[in-house]
Amino acid sequence: MTVHKDKLLDFVLNGISKTRILVVGDVMLDRYYYGEVSRISPEAPVPINHVLRIEDTMGGSANVAHNLALLGCKTYIAGFVGNDYHCQTLMDKFTSRGIDYKGIIHRDAPTTTKLRVIGGHQQMLRLDFEDTEPVGEQYAQRLIDYVEHMLQQGLDAVILSDYGKGACTDEVCTSVIQACRDMAVPVFVDPKGVEWDKYGGADYITPNFKELNAVQPRPIRNRDEYIEQAAQYVMDEYFIHNVLATRSEHGVSLIQPEEGIVHIPTKAQEVFDVSGAGDTVISVFALGIAGGLKPVESAYLANLAASVVVAKLGTYAVSNAELQNVLTKKEHEDK
Repeated sequence: MTVHKDKLLDFVLNGISKTRILVVGDVMLDRYYYGEVSRISPEAPVPINHVLRIEDTMGGSANVAHNLALLGCKTYIAGFVGNDYHCQTLMDKFTSRGIDYKGIIHRDAPTTTKLRVIGGHQQMLRLDFEDTEPVGEQYAQRLIDYVEHMLQQGLDAVILSDYGKGACTDEVCTSVIQACRDMAVPVFVDPKGVEWDKYGGADYITPNFKELNAVQPRPIRNRDEYIEQAAQYVMDEYFIHNVLATRSEHGVSLIQPEEGIVHIPTKAQEVFDVSGAGDTVISVFALGIAGGLKPVESAYLANLAASVVVAKLGTYAVSNAELQNVLTKKEHEDK
């Protein structure tokens, strides 16, 4: 595999700002209570966390949008929230990052929020505020109408970020993919669950190893030959054109019927947290292809970006400066 680092660096510096990408899916807020634990409660045999700081970050499809915006892409987001405090926090986050959220639809359900309590570097507790029932037909149609409107305005890519929280219904996914195909706009899917028929016709799907394994007729091992066979099964069974499989410490594998197969290893490093790494991979991968890079170049860049994220604790979005830095560092290491 030959990747020209100078070309990638030029894209990061000058090409990203020219791209327009819409993220459709399950919008979430991630709230972290960071503290320290030094004693056990006298009220019950549970540790007491002395909270030192509270941090709110964009989660789910909002984290995908956050990655894109932080890298410099013109970013749009569409999904569902409730009329609550968590919703307002997300709107403020979108505004601060320059994310266009005209596609956000309010409904009578809580804004999906994950609250985590961290003691030192250890997650102690998670509380979920959510309603995971699929959105009703009326809400789904409003989302589809918005996507079709944005496609008419001009987009370079659409990302479907499915977290199984109700936004990515069969109707939404099939309609969005068809609308993108009609406009020759590539659509990228980050899947959830085992019902992948709704993703049929997608240009790219980016499952992690666990997600890829879950839809196989028989369990597979995380080895190159098994990943290749599993990806081929997915493409044949669900009519998906290409697969980018993320494989934790084994890096990523790009399987394309027309261009062949490429396995891209990751560099060895200490891993704190893999949460959010999949969001970064699909963001950077879609961004590269939307901006004119070859799929293998985009996969290489996405793998590098993910190496930054897994070294951080909690949901994290990589910045343009960080991507420049890791790309430059990698170039020096290869010389």
